Amino acid sequence: MKKALQIIVKGKVQGVFFRDSTKAVADQLGVKGIVKNLPNGDVFIEAELDPVFEQDFLEWCKTGPDEAEVTAIEVKETALKNFVNFVILKR
Repeated sequence: MKKALQIIVKGKVQGVFFRDSTKAVADQLGVKGIVKNLPNGDVFIEAELDPVFEQDFLEWCKTGPDEAEVTAIEVKETALKNFVNFVILKR
């Protein structure tokens, strides 16, 4: 049974390849969903994943790529939307 999460990542997370890196990790873990930058400087992720990979994916979100400086993440469970793959939204 898949789980659906909305994740907001705060800190220095734009302009550091956060979205591209998140897609690479999501593809490795079989996570479906979206990632996009928010106007306030945060990154927004909707992720549908096997609960087995939830901890791995959230750990990734807490650190991000090398240049990122994550200060906090907010996670809440949400309804499944049955995403087909993981997509970077450009706005």
